[in-house]
Amino acid sequence: MTGAPPRGLEERLRDTRAKLESDVDLWVATSGSPGGVHLIPLSYLWDGTAFLVSTPRASVTGRNLLAEGRVRLSLGPTRDVVVIDGTAEPVDIADLGPEAGNAFASRTGFDPRARRALPVRATAAGSTDRPTGTLPPHLARGG
Repeated sequence: MTGAPPRGLEERLRDTRAKLESDVDLWVATSGSPGGVHLIPLSYLWDGTAFLVSTPRASVTGRNLLAEGRVRLSLGPTRDVVVIDGTAEPVDIADLGPEAGNAFASRTGFDPRARRALPVRATAAGSTDRPTGTLPPHLARGG
């Protein structure tokens, strides 16, 4: 331990605001009957009033948030951690809006609106003289 005195309120507020605006990742703790207690790191966007995080609704975190709505966020190192208790509101990607989506993607390097789908099976429709057939996944992907 250092012999430095504790920071005053103004300094702690200033440091917290700086951390919210500069950090990219935080820990998200949830609990709920579908998944139990769960802790996961996620990237976030802080807009000055709320955090935007992205996780699938079917994930343990997503199911817990939909069931309970309570969340605990923490960011920063152990000796300078910021812990925030809050409630979660689901946001559909379609309702996110381009400004928030672009800001999230720019800040985190991850765009939750861009999803890639890899085919598992493809069916090529035929005509009366050429029956329908299923293509193997590597051929359906052009490989």
